[in-house]
Amino acid sequence: MIKVIMAGAGGRMGVIIIKLIAAQKDMVLSGALENEKFPGLGKDIGEFIGIGKLGVSIVSDLSKIAPECDVIIDFTSPASTMANLAVAIKAKKAFIIGTTGIDDAQKIQIAEAGKSIPVVFSASMSAGVNLLFKLAKEAAKVLRDYDAEIVETHHRFKKDAPSGTALKLGESIASGRGIDFKKNTVFGREGITGERKPDEIAIHAVRSGDVAGEHTVSFGTIGERIELVHRASSREAYGRGAILAVRYITKAKKGLYDMQDVLKLK
Repeated sequence: MIKVIMAGAGGRMGVIIIKLIAAQKDMVLSGALENEKFPGLGKDIGEFIGIGKLGVSIVSDLSKIAPECDVIIDFTSPASTMANLAVAIKAKKAFIIGTTGIDDAQKIQIAEAGKSIPVVFSASMSAGVNLLFKLAKEAAKVLRDYDAEIVETHHRFKKDAPSGTALKLGESIASGRGIDFKKNTVFGREGITGERKPDEIAIHAVRSGDVAGEHTVSFGTIGERIELVHRASSREAYGRGAILAVRYITKAKKGLYDMQDVLKLK
């Protein structure tokens, strides 16, 4: 049995992933991590989320439970993720990152961690979204002179914008066209912006209601437009991807991987 610790156990994604782990025949939840102010601290995580007793208490110190696991899944905040990653490195445990809002400096630290332990870090855990990354890159190669626009919509509670998925889509388009992502990307538009630049990649963020996640990549030119669309009707799509990542990382050597590796899309 693969022993898994869930960091961010009481969060929206944590609850979904714990329920999925409980339904698997080849893995078991061995730890549930939350912050010191979490109201359910000390309680059984199964009882707390309404699926019955699992025999796993919610704790706030990863270092105390890390030695007993094979894999740590982290869906928390950037600062918490980096702190938990340091513990994982010390304990020599595989680490899966689903946290969004990771900055460039933190990405460098994550890549460095891959020299010591196996790490899966992806802009999205969804299999469908990761296929979209590949399709966007291929479309960008073929539709070289088409206008590339990305629109993403998420629930009102999302703290970062644009989404990590939208940024990765932009990077995929830039890669397909052999251009610099940062130099050619604009985020939203306002005022007298002038005509659209030939290599411009635009990203727009919408926050509304309880939308789990929608991403539309549009390639347009005079006379036609093609769109690639992914809609997540629930967060379970991301949870299922995390389960696939668990099975992958337990067999992986130390290194930095993403869901493209997990799904064999490279």
